[in-house]
Parts: sequence; C-alpha cells; structure tokens
Amino acid sequence: MHLFVRRFLLTICLFLSASALSEDGFGPTQSYTQSPFHTNNLSPQIRSGYSMPLDQYEIYTSGVVSSIWAVTDTYELDYYQNQIVFGGKWQLNHRWQFDLQYRWNYAGNNHLDGLTKDFHDLFGIDQNGRDNVENNRFVINMPEYGIEIENFRGETLSHALISYLQYQLVTEDHHGLSIGASLYYNDTEHGIFSSSDFEQAVQVNYGYRRGKHALDTTFALTMRNTPTLFEQMPYRDQTWSVGGSYRYEIYENHTLIGQLSVLQGVTEDDDEFSKPSTEFTFTYRYRLKNTAVEITAVENMFNADNSTDIAFGVAFRYLFNASK
Repeated sequence: MHLFVRRFLLTICLFLSASALSEDGFGPTQSYTQSPFHTNNLSPQIRSGYSMPLDQYEIYTSGVVSSIWAVTDTYELDYYQNQIVFGGKWQLNHRWQFDLQYRWNYAGNNHLDGLTKDFHDLFGIDQNGRDNVENNRFVINMPEYGIEIENFRGETLSHALISYLQYQLVTEDHHGLSIGASLYYNDTEHGIFSSSDFEQAVQVNYGYRRGKHALDTTFALTMRNTPTLFEQMPYRDQTWSVGGSYRYEIYENHTLIGQLSVLQGVTEDDDEFSKPSTEFTFTYRYRLKNTAVEITAVENMFNADNSTDIAFGVAFRYLFNASK
C-alpha cells in the first residue's frame, strides 16, 4: 500500500513538473517584417503580453539577408536587402519596460537568387518571372510614381532609431496583457528607401502560457507624416497590423517558434502595395543559461508582389539582472 502511495505521489509530481511554466524569458522571436516598404518604416513588432522580471536587462543583435522580388505590369522591385539591428530592453519596475534599438537596412549582394530558384523548383512553386531575368540585380522601377533606381548595390536603404515603452496591465499565471507605444526616427537624408522622419505606433499585446506552450498576439496602429521621399506614392497616414507568435519547447533549451504577421498596405491606390502584406516566420531557438541564439526563415504568403521573396536571419540575445 505504501509503495502504491509513493508511486502515485511520484506520478503527480512528475505531472505537475511537466505542466509547470517553462517560459525561458525571451518571449517572441527578435525579428522585424521584411516587406519592402514596411521594413524601411515603423512596423510594430510582435511583443510579449508579459513583463520581464524586475530589474532584468536584455541586450540583442540580429542580422537578416533577404531577396526582394515584387514584379507586376506596372512596377518592378528586384534587389537584395540586408538588415542589422542592435538594441536592448530594460524592465524599469513591475509595470514599465523600455526598449531601444538601432536598425540599418542596406543593399548588398547576398546571392539568394540562385537558392530561391532552386527552392521553388524543388517544391514545384512558380518562379513568378524570376527565371526570365539575370541574378543579382538591383532595380526599383515604378514609373507611375516617377521612381527609377538601378545599380544601387552597397547603398543604404534606411537607418533608424526605435524606442518602445510598455505598460503592464494584467499579470496572471496563464494570462498577460500589456500596452505599448513606439517612437521612430528615420534619417531620410541618408537612405534611398525612406518615407518620413518621425513615425509613431501604439499596440496591445496579449500573452498566454501553459506548460511548454506560449502564445503572444499583438494588434497595432502606426501613424506617419507626409513622406519626404517617394513623394508621389499615395502613402496612408495610418496603417494597422496584427500578429501572433506561438512557441513550443520541444526539449530543454530547444524551442520552435512560428509567427504570422499581417500588415495593412502602405498605399491608398489600387496597386499591390495597397493590399495587406502577410509573412510567416519560422524560428529555432537554442538557449543556454542566459543566452539565446535564434535562426529564422521568413516567407511571404498569399501575395507574392508586395513582400520579400525569402529571408534568413540569426539573432543573439542575452539576459542579465541588474541586482546581481
């Protein structure tokens, strides 16, 4: 009888241990949309509905290489984009969190055209005209808006500072709710793909955690000034975006993450950039103590003519506590 009781109690303990929250503290993937006009402007990131522990810091850096292919009867975008990010965030107190990051986008030859064609051939995906032009081009041709740029390899597309302040509304074992605001400054004088100097955004984040599962969702509204470059494009002064991030810890220190982002089109006319841009991001995260490495792949969905064709990224993240 005593043996039965001990085994029963052991089973309960194992079950409770498996059901315990396994959140690693890093939340959603450290990533940014890669759609051409969204990535060179303020596009709110998917953020956690939970705050970090008090006085905790995170520093991070990431790099992304992407291939832009958006070609229709009225415009042509075919170039490579590379993105480098440095930033950090700090839990100021139980309610307030602050994030500051620098983001640089530049046109560099990352040789993704051949890999993209091979991938499409392997899975029977239509090349959408990519096989009819040379590899490694740098072309932005939008005659309707008076935009014709070629051979801009090595040029800066945009670079900006983004600050984000978050307030924690609800913190429960399985539910978290936060709101946040972003302020974006873009140095438009030194970038060929910028729209406005200052942009702002507000967002609501909801988080759910249970066992090895975690879900974060974000709804955001972005507000921008009249464009200072690409002035003939009929930019919307407000755009919405929604996104979700699902994380599952497959083994200790190993997590798989799937993220889906939908962003309202940036223009008010009838071209493809007026339609929503939809991106799926798949991430493998490896965590060791306070460090995480994320390997990411981004693929556009539903509309091939207003987002990146494919992108790959890597991020390094480190957590430390100010009180230690």
